[in-house]
Amino acid sequence: MDSVEPNGLPHKRPPLQAVALDEAQLDVLGQRVEQQSLSFLERVKAQCCCSGPRLKSLLLVFFPVLSWLPRYSIKENAVGDLVSGISVGIIQLPQGMANAMLVGVPPVFGLYSSLYPLIIYFIFGTSRHLSIGTFAILAIMIGSVTAKVELLDNSVEQIDVEAAKVNVAVQLTFLCGLIQLLMYLLRGGGVGRWLSDPVIRGYTTAAGLHVMILQLPLMTGIPAQRHTGLLPSVWTLNDVLHGVTSAVPGALSVSSVSMVILIGGKILNERFKDKLPVAIPWELILIVLGTILSVQMDLVGQYKVQVVGHIPSGLSPPVVPSLSQARELFIPALSVALVGFSFLSALGSVFANKHGYHVDSSQDLLALGLCNTIGGMFQCFAVSCSFSRSMVQESTGVKSQMAGLLSALLMLTILLKIGHLFEQLPKAVLAVIIVVNLQGLMAQFKDLCLLWKCDRFDLLVWVASLISTLVFNLDVGLAVAVIFSLLTLIYRTQHSSTAVLGRIPGTDCYRDVVLYTKAKPVAGVTILSYSSPIYFANSELVFTQIRQTVSRDQKENPAGVHTSSSSSSSSSSSLSSSGHTWRHTHCMVLDLSSVTFMDSVAMLALCKVAEDLDVQGVGVFLAACPERILSQLKPRGCNADSLSTLCLFPSVHHAVQRWLSTLPRPLEEIKPDATEC
Repeated sequence: MDSVEPNGLPHKRPPLQAVALDEAQLDVLGQRVEQQSLSFLERVKAQCCCSGPRLKSLLLVFFPVLSWLPRYSIKENAVGDLVSGISVGIIQLPQGMANAMLVGVPPVFGLYSSLYPLIIYFIFGTSRHLSIGTFAILAIMIGSVTAKVELLDNSVEQIDVEAAKVNVAVQLTFLCGLIQLLMYLLRGGGVGRWLSDPVIRGYTTAAGLHVMILQLPLMTGIPAQRHTGLLPSVWTLNDVLHGVTSAVPGALSVSSVSMVILIGGKILNERFKDKLPVAIPWELILIVLGTILSVQMDLVGQYKVQVVGHIPSGLSPPVVPSLSQARELFIPALSVALVGFSFLSALGSVFANKHGYHVDSSQDLLALGLCNTIGGMFQCFAVSCSFSRSMVQESTGVKSQMAGLLSALLMLTILLKIGHLFEQLPKAVLAVIIVVNLQGLMAQFKDLCLLWKCDRFDLLVWVASLISTLVFNLDVGLAVAVIFSLLTLIYRTQHSSTAVLGRIPGTDCYRDVVLYTKAKPVAGVTILSYSSPIYFANSELVFTQIRQTVSRDQKENPAGVHTSSSSSSSSSSSLSSSGHTWRHTHCMVLDLSSVTFMDSVAMLALCKVAEDLDVQGVGVFLAACPERILSQLKPRGCNADSLSTLCLFPSVHHAVQRWLSTLPRPLEEIKPDATEC
């Protein structure tokens, strides 16, 4: 091992034999193997080939339940799953009915939507913490469509109006499921990757605010209209503030007591979490207590407190929707499909990262598509994961997807037998449970301080996502947030600067001369680095900046040698082999190691720059090209004539050494460091 000096730097080593390799020589030395690309038919054949292990792997991927259910530990997981399943199942009951009212259909359809999708996701889903079922945001989106249902005959009975709304909601749900299944077949599970973390967190924060505001009328008893268009949350909040004098004291009392109990209970759970074998299900306790007190104190009759109301029993037979209005419903169904999957993908990733397991977004897309497609046959409306129920499911100690199945069994029991027991449950209790369990989303406002310090572009994206979602509602707001995020990405690539590199003495490292005072330019060589993709939107800016930098450097950093027709035979041989003559008095080395891709427009612009600089006596060396760019620079990917002035090298140091080795003698005028390799 080399000894080190007191300052931590190694002693200067004796000179090593320097070999300036270009890419062609490195291919021979490293015995490069060309990758064979399969044809379309060959890829299809490879995908369709069947064997025992492959069939087993496909079954485990397609049915995730087969991979974890055989290893399910009753001793370790049963208690947490049982408590979580019962707690979330009881919340599913009133939420399903309330969300059905948001959709504009009878409450029983909300109960159907809280049963069938849970069973389907239990079989096909991959997240342990997501609570699938009705979701207020999607219910509001669907309700904005069913609200437009108009019957031509004004004498038609109300029951026919409800039937028409149910038909629209079911068709939209079935079409939404088909769109999601098509996205799965087209491998669209990665659509969530377009949603950056600032977009997701800003969007989910706004969605949490939106849902919390929708709970205010239930918590206060103040009547409020449902608003669509711009600023729906603001108009709902305006209705609540203007109707504050008509608040129901009974509802306010129930909400206040429920909030104290629930918040206090969660504080106790957090304080004694190390001593408790499982978190106390305060939501379940609150629901049971609220129902008992509502019956004993007659909250409906004496205090005018809103309760869940009649809960019908029984199941409906499956019916395939007609899709007679598919053309009119396609755009709303597409919006619901994207928003529903975006929520599921985003929240699933949050829980998976928090608890250290993996979720397959593509498989979850399949599961959600089946939930909506099959659910549409059983008169369900579109479902996704719920923020509030998922938070409850996490806080009550869920261990696996078994909790979802238990919630479904509880819903089935309620539908068939005991639904009437919860008819007197105050809606204010449910609203409090929703609001309190959204506190985790409100904590995301802390992101603002962190993003202000580390990345203000991401801060802008976060704020834009929040504001656009609150202003344009949840479907349009998400689209605006994604577009704004992409615009910031384009802005970043267009305004990335080209760095001039210099060599740090005694090393083969090249760094930005602005940031490193010891980095010195190599005489007669302009070394440039660019750290973003080069494509049609920024190629002109990039290459214009390169031309200007090289032109300035030719005057400020000359090679210090004169061209001569009489060169040594070794130099002539080296020059001829590299394709250069001594008309080149300067060299530009372009470091492409940080350029992830170049499109055809940028590639043509690069060839044009190389030709123009060649005329001006400047040789162009490309260093550290990624494999993708190398394949484009091969004659099969670009015009060979345009590449005659380019040389490719595996690193900046190899390119610089090749240029220095081809300079005419005497080399003393260059004054290289004798100890450098």
